[in-house]
Amino acid sequence: MSTFQRFEDIEAWRQARVLCAEIYRVSGREAFANDFALRDQIRRSSASIMSNIAEGFERSGTVEFMQFLAIAKGSAGEVRSQLYIALDQGYVEQENCVRLVGLAFDTAKMIAGLMKYLRKSGVKGTKYKP
Repeated sequence: MSTFQRFEDIEAWRQARVLCAEIYRVSGREAFANDFALRDQIRRSSASIMSNIAEGFERSGTVEFMQFLAIAKGSAGEVRSQLYIALDQGYVEQENCVRLVGLAFDTAKMIAGLMKYLRKSGVKGTKYKP
């Protein structure tokens, strides 16, 4: 895994961006859009994935970055759970739900892989350089 210069270089962030765009698209449709609580929560959860990866990276410390990655990974799980609610309410079709759940799961796996890499790397981040 190479060194990242910007959070936009992180594949997990790019994947989270795709997921977030898809969630916004799907949740903007008819009945789903009218369930304000679920619509707003799933949108916040999907945006949280991207935002926490970016914020953690910008903190410049590996330990802090890993904490933010853990939050991002949790938000990916939250998106998956909310997609099942949307499916049960008939807001999203089975096929689309499976696809989006898979995208959220893959995003979480990428985040977990990045966390594993950071744990093993021994790099503490730029804030710890003399």
